[in-house]
Amino acid sequence: MELKVHPARWWEKEGEGKVRCLLCPRKCLIPDGGCGVCAVRLNRGGELVSQSYGYPVALQIDPIEKKPLRHFLPRSATFSIGTLGCNLKCVFCQNHHLSRGAYQKRLTYRYFEPAEIAQLAKRHGCASVSFTYNEPTVFGEYVIDAADAAHELGLKTVLVSNAYINLEAAKEIYPLMDAANIDVKGFSEAYYREMCGGTLKPVTDAVEFYRNTVGGHVELTYLVIPGKNDSDKMIDDYLDWVESRLGIDTPLHFTAYHPDYQYSESPRTPLELLYKIQNHALADRNFPNVYLGNIC
Repeated sequence: MELKVHPARWWEKEGEGKVRCLLCPRKCLIPDGGCGVCAVRLNRGGELVSQSYGYPVALQIDPIEKKPLRHFLPRSATFSIGTLGCNLKCVFCQNHHLSRGAYQKRLTYRYFEPAEIAQLAKRHGCASVSFTYNEPTVFGEYVIDAADAAHELGLKTVLVSNAYINLEAAKEIYPLMDAANIDVKGFSEAYYREMCGGTLKPVTDAVEFYRNTVGGHVELTYLVIPGKNDSDKMIDDYLDWVESRLGIDTPLHFTAYHPDYQYSESPRTPLELLYKIQNHALADRNFPNVYLGNIC
């Protein structure tokens, strides 16, 4: 199937038919006929286009708590959509069938106008539309138009993201989001380079922009991988940043890891480790809203 493509935002032309994508910190230089690391932003004849616009491959009605959000529209349903592609390369990705997937000509995909997404959410009694499952940044143009359509019908919008985005793009996308859950993968540049193929600072910059400039409701998720991002120092560095830059009342979610995708060196996260981190954040650091996930 030949997918329709949609003009992309956040890019510039370079020499010899190449384009530079400016959506995320990678700033991929893409030759004619090629794609970025995300696999869904393509150079077609010297123009950057989005292949994922209008082609969600995951549509689901979820409880809002599954995002996870504990302090936003509690006990409501959210209409969740995801496409293919991601701009990080997490070796432990627990949703790699979507994040590392690419659209294939041999398969058939249904096109959904942004307004249709909002109408489906309304028809099924959802209070919000969530951009989730894979990385919404890579289908940012679709997020903007679907968010506008959702707001026209009185629905809220939710972003579930790695926040690996350039601020110029965030300035267009993030003000349209009523709430966000951001995955902070770990809290060192070395960890992001080794395990995610990215960098930490753009993430903290984007989260701070959303919380402090946009004023959005943000909750954070931290996947605890034994021996990699669970040291006392890294956890305290993370809590220090949250307290000083976002506020101690920021809801925090510490979730269990299981071996998946390209990484199996660490064992499943022991429940005792999660309880230790939670108790430290609650009792020693006085964070009031600390939750555990993936523990069933």
